[in-house]
Amino acid sequence: MKTSLCKAMALLLATVAFGAAAQDYPSRPLRLVVPFAPGGGADFVARAIAAPLSKRLGQPVVVDNKPGGGATLGADIVAKAPADGYTLLYTTPGPQMANPYLMAKLPYDPTRDLVAVTEVAIVPNVLVVNKDLPVRTLKEFIDYARANPGKVNFASAGQGASSHLAGELFKQSAGVSIVHIPYRGTGPALTDLLSGQVQMAIDSIAVYKPHIDSGALRALGVATAKRSPLLPDVPPIADELKGFEAAPVNYISVPRNTPQAAIERLNREINAVLQTQELKDQLAAGGVIPQGGTPEEMAALVRSEAMKWKKVIEVSGARIE
Repeated sequence: MKTSLCKAMALLLATVAFGAAAQDYPSRPLRLVVPFAPGGGADFVARAIAAPLSKRLGQPVVVDNKPGGGATLGADIVAKAPADGYTLLYTTPGPQMANPYLMAKLPYDPTRDLVAVTEVAIVPNVLVVNKDLPVRTLKEFIDYARANPGKVNFASAGQGASSHLAGELFKQSAGVSIVHIPYRGTGPALTDLLSGQVQMAIDSIAVYKPHIDSGALRALGVATAKRSPLLPDVPPIADELKGFEAAPVNYISVPRNTPQAAIERLNREINAVLQTQELKDQLAAGGVIPQGGTPEEMAALVRSEAMKWKKVIEVSGARIE
């Protein structure tokens, strides 16, 4: 009881102190932790927003890549950072929506230790097949997979990766028996997909578009509810499988107990950045759709997506050791 009271008093004092200095926030550089290696999709978007966000906040926003543990390493760093508005997590579904069901134990509480600031973007995926597979539409592919159970392989960037879970969702939605082949990253998966060692994948449009354009891969459906401007002739998978959506959401969160004034300022400035035409054009070139919204909307999305992927993971039996 005494310990809880002390914690409550410390939080109150910190909140009062922050409130007094709120008009000066931020007064020093901010750290934007990206729990992935440099050069990937999340890193690309994080760096794209960091520069204009720095200008709006009047302080540097420093991108800090902390890959490892399926994004749990970076998430844990932020979860345990001071709740002062100066440490942010640029994240994808793993830390709060998927890893709690993929891993036996996490070093942080995924429902309590990270608080949503705003949705940033959606990274659209596309279902592709090797050009030599005798199918030209999604329906033909589903029929082919049903007629050849266990003979079609799908590639992913690794066990528990969004491309893995998207494939498992497809299996369950289409009622097909296809075999998951995990790789150590999208690059090796793409190599075997192009050579025909595996027949299918659901991953980033930006990664696959050059090979779709060259004819090496055939796009059968995008994993968003609407068509993508990058692939306007490719229908959504949802046209064939009602309600299907598997486009990783990217968002920003902060440690719990971060003062509301800091969250509101960050939300306001990030949303303003996402509305600029320059950033929209920059993200569109990478196949990314900017989003935005309130902290409450993002928190609700975390909860709903967590339940969605929990079901997919439980049915598939997917695990990360």
